[in-house]
Amino acid sequence: MMKKSLKLAVAASVLATPAMAANLENPLYMPTAGEFYSKTSGGLMLKVADSSDAHVKKGHDGATEFPIWRIQEDLGIGITDRIAIRGAFAYTHDADIDRKGMNHGRFGLIWRAIETSDDIVLDIYADAHLGGINKMRGAYTLERGFQYDNYSNGRWGFDAGVRFGKTWSKLTTSAFVEVLKTFGNSNNVIDIAGLNAEMRGALAAAGIPSEISVNLKSTTEVNFGLNAFYQLNDRWSFGAGFKYNHHADNGVKSLATELDAMGNAVASGIIAPLSDMNDGFDEYIVTLSAANQLTDNVQVAVYGEYTFDEAHANSQNGTDVKAEVGVRLNLAF
Repeated sequence: MMKKSLKLAVAASVLATPAMAANLENPLYMPTAGEFYSKTSGGLMLKVADSSDAHVKKGHDGATEFPIWRIQEDLGIGITDRIAIRGAFAYTHDADIDRKGMNHGRFGLIWRAIETSDDIVLDIYADAHLGGINKMRGAYTLERGFQYDNYSNGRWGFDAGVRFGKTWSKLTTSAFVEVLKTFGNSNNVIDIAGLNAEMRGALAAAGIPSEISVNLKSTTEVNFGLNAFYQLNDRWSFGAGFKYNHHADNGVKSLATELDAMGNAVASGIIAPLSDMNDGFDEYIVTLSAANQLTDNVQVAVYGEYTFDEAHANSQNGTDVKAEVGVRLNLAF
């Protein structure tokens, strides 16, 4: 009788033990109703600038930028088992070029539209693009072109995309494709006080201030990616991914600062060459990661990322080397 009771007690304890928490590193992770998750990443990046016309003009071609500090926060909460609210925010600080600020922000909904019995899923999502939270700031000179102070484009917009994949036992594969649409506005401040003294005198005589704002054009960008994830056991998992980002050329549509007729004519002449800034670039990003599940609620991952890119002539984002390593803390409650 005692042996039978002992067996029943052991069986009950096993059944009462909570199942392993869903792995936040899984590219198809979806929080359940009421579950909150947070993924906080801290990374260190190394960049070597390429020889684009913009970098040559600044005397920055071939220059090394290190260390570049990067922080990203992804968080969300399940509304139902198939609908969740989510957000993502990222900050970069690059002291070598005196550029810092929020470089990524989005907030929206994701819906698990399809989930089959053989572990095929399809998610649809839409996010607000938060590039308009901060003004785009920088300085413009004839000799060096535009010098950015932060990473904001000053524009609001939206992302819309789909994510789909399948799980085979311990292996999960997935893909996504999304479109980003931004809307042109005048949420920017451009310092033109650095123009040569002769021109500054002409600008002052025309009543043009040392800072102006312009109306930027709208843009459309496309991103897509592939991911593979392997759950080795209850504690260890590994991931690999590829992502393509297309960053469209920026362009100035018109002067936003209100000036008199003479000032408007002078300032419009200065910004006319910026109608098509030819500063777009394409990124091809490869990532690897390894994660350890410390508890049901806490996971730590290390990751490495390398970016190949192709930049247009006036882009200040082209690189010969762009590599990042970091640590990510994942929490789920």
